[in-house]
Order: sequence, then structure tokens, then C-alpha cells
Amino acid sequence: MVSRVALVSARDFFDLDEDLPLVQLALEARGIGAVIVDWHDRAFEWGSVELAVVRSTWDYTSRLDEFIAWAERVASATVLCNPVEILRWNTHKRYLIDLASAGLPVVPTELIEPEPGVAPTVSFIAAKLSAALNRFDDEQAAPEIVVKPAVSAGARDTERYALSALDLACEHVNALLAAGRSVLVQPYVRSVDSGGETGLVFAGDAYSHAFRKDALLGTGSQFVAGHYREETISAVEASADQLKAADAILDSVADCVPGRSRRDLLYARVDFATSANGTPLLMELELTEPSLFCAYSPGSADRFADAIAGALGRSEGQC
Repeated sequence: MVSRVALVSARDFFDLDEDLPLVQLALEARGIGAVIVDWHDRAFEWGSVELAVVRSTWDYTSRLDEFIAWAERVASATVLCNPVEILRWNTHKRYLIDLASAGLPVVPTELIEPEPGVAPTVSFIAAKLSAALNRFDDEQAAPEIVVKPAVSAGARDTERYALSALDLACEHVNALLAAGRSVLVQPYVRSVDSGGETGLVFAGDAYSHAFRKDALLGTGSQFVAGHYREETISAVEASADQLKAADAILDSVADCVPGRSRRDLLYARVDFATSANGTPLLMELELTEPSLFCAYSPGSADRFADAIAGALGRSEGQC
């Protein structure tokens, strides 16, 4: 069977991405050849496939410029999904600020950019957290702070701190800044400890399934092969409120990424916590390399394969 689709990963993750074999088998059942490719493989001819689907390229976070340059090269040789313009926007978590500015329900986020010779103080970090909390009318905001890199995956280099430990949070922020990394400061949402996060997965422009991910931060979770925190996943049903909020967030892609819209998305994952009044609160919008957790939803690999088949039938340059 001639390969028409490249499922793009990184060699370190070939055996860790549980979605890859399920999607590959579903494609082959439809007569569509698919090959799993390491995005670092300079010998692979991207023009030899009709579609390159970004999947578990989870090491891009330490080489973002290289990854975007790779995506641009691939997009010039074949159809890349998701499109490079969306990848460029979504790989830096300042997109959360864009979505919040559009009036969408997002965990309040403050961005701190590295400045040569400048090391933020504890009072500066406290002011950033206060600014976020002032936009967070939610009694479930625990007196804790989350510090994370603005370019990250798998909860690497992400921690939560009590307000009594702001000095440790400040050290974390400054370590990231010293490495040239932008930093996000957010309040910790208490409901995650009891209810976890709910991820809604979309294949093409259609809702596919949902899952629950238990709390990761402060739980003693271990890292899998040093790459990402071990996750506890279970299947759930998305609520009507979550579906409505996810639709609004995906619709906003057209406002945030010039020339693109949700119709250009081959896949999307919208991760929610729950606010004090029970409404969904966006934690992450995953449009680059999300795990889809197909094993937890019978038929989801088939739905994703159908979306890929549909993308193969579209005009050149579109997903």
C-alpha cells in the first residue's frame, strides 16, 4: 500500500504515543497508506505524501524556531495539518491572552517576557498574580500560583506554589527567564483537585469524544521517560455547556489567526476546568500535538481517520 499520509512524531515518542498505531490501522482499513515519520528525519521526502499530520512532536518545546521552520518547509511541499499559521499561534501560550481578550472564559493569565539583566522580584510576581486574580471572580481560586513556560508540553517545568512560598515561585520564574523562556503566571483552580480537567476532542470540525484527566500538579505524579507527567485518564461525557464553550473558542480561531478558521483544523482538543458557578473555564486549547486518547473512546480513531480522508479530498493547501 502506497503511503499517502505521514503521521508526524519524534523517534523518542514512537512507542509512547498510543494514538499512532490506532490511527494508522484505521487509515489502512480505509485503503489509505500511512507512515509514521520523525520530524527530524532530513532524508524523508515530504512531497512524497499528500498530507502530513502533526502528532507527537513533543520535543518541539526546546526548539520552537526549528519546529516552525520545519513546518514552513513541509507546508511548501505538501498539505500540513494543522496549518503552519495555526501552529505558529498555538505553540506559544500567549494565545490564552488572545482568547481572554476576545471575551472567552479563560483561566486568567499573566505573561512575563525575559529582559536582559532584569530579574523579577517577589513583589513583582505577587503583583502579576494579583492582576490575574482581579480578573478571576471565582471562589474556587485557591491561594496558590501556577508557574509554567509559555512554550511547553506535558506539564514539564510547571509547578504550583502556595502564596507562602512566593519566593520559590520567584526563583522558578527567574530560572525560566534566565534560560530565555517566556513565563506564564496563573491562579490555581481549586476544582481541578476534585474534578480534574475535561478534554473535548474534535476530529475535523466535529466533536468526537471527551475524557477526564486527574490533577497533575502537587500530586507526586512521575514523569514518563522524563518527557511528560504521568496522566490518569478516564472517559466522560461532555456537558452541553462545555460543548457550547468549545464551539465559541474554536470559532475564535478566525479572529486570532488571519486567513484561517476552525474549518482549517484537522483536529483540536479543548481542555476545561470548572469555575465556582459550574461553567467551563479554558485551561488549554491544543491545536498542535495533543494526545487524543483514542483508546478511551471506541470509534474515535475511525472518526479521526475519516477526518484525514476528508482532508485528502480537499484542495491543495488546505486541511
